[in-house]
Amino acid sequence: MREPLKRRDFMKLGGTALAAATMRSAGFADEAPAKKRAIKKAIMYATISYKGTVMERFKACKEAGFEGVEPMSHMNQEEVLEALEKTGLKAASVCCSSHWSRPLSDPREKVRKEGLEGLLQALKDAQRYGASSVLLVPGVVKGQVTYEDCFKRSVTEIRKAVQQAKDLGVKIAIENVWNDFITKPEQAKDLLDAIDSDYVGWHFDIGNVVRYSDPETWIPIIGKRILKLHIKEYSREKAAQSVDMSKGFAVRIFEGSNHWRAIMKALDDVGYEGWGISEQPGDQSKDAPALKDLAKRMDRIFAS
Repeated sequence: MREPLKRRDFMKLGGTALAAATMRSAGFADEAPAKKRAIKKAIMYATISYKGTVMERFKACKEAGFEGVEPMSHMNQEEVLEALEKTGLKAASVCCSSHWSRPLSDPREKVRKEGLEGLLQALKDAQRYGASSVLLVPGVVKGQVTYEDCFKRSVTEIRKAVQQAKDLGVKIAIENVWNDFITKPEQAKDLLDAIDSDYVGWHFDIGNVVRYSDPETWIPIIGKRILKLHIKEYSREKAAQSVDMSKGFAVRIFEGSNHWRAIMKALDDVGYEGWGISEQPGDQSKDAPALKDLAKRMDRIFAS
């Protein structure tokens, strides 16, 4: 998870010409899918820059070919439920909206309590929407918060939410992000082992780990504890050209450093089935042609 990026020079073409041009530029226009996988295609609500109401955004995603959406927690439940019902989209996951502002690793007990309350609400939202997991950033290493502090506090607070997760039938899926915490797959395994619950797994963000190492090297280590995927491209080359490493995200799928065929093989090897949720930059979902192009690129990933 991250803030959607903006690029002024992206998507100048319009209508059907845009979709055709972008597909040809990526080298996969008119190709037949090579494989059929049990991975369903969704999009993170926070990255949808298509203008409109919740209902209008959901309709645009459905028409583009998406099967699901990942709402944020603390949205208007009735509004989300109506949009899900009328479009036929499914809730692939719910993203906890409080984990950055009130991290579970904060040295202040009051902030940690508020962060836990936010997680508990996210679990309730997910249960109402029919989502099987909640995306959670477990903490942030910064200032006086060391790696060890973040590890211990996040384990303690997440354990407090496990019983509610069980009661609601919704799992907690920890995501790897740029928080100076969990930069190696072995660390992800250690964190899950420390929490030690079948109701806590991993929300694997493919693009976020490219900064540190190849995503396909993480998958065998986390293995079957991967509950959901964030589909995101990252360009090491583009990142190296800027002092801002996040510039590496400002590329479309197949135009970065991700080895998608190797990534999909690694997921096959661990038997992953479930949702693949786009978290591409917002300018790649700003209108109907952009959404359709993004959906088609995801189809090619899942058929790699």
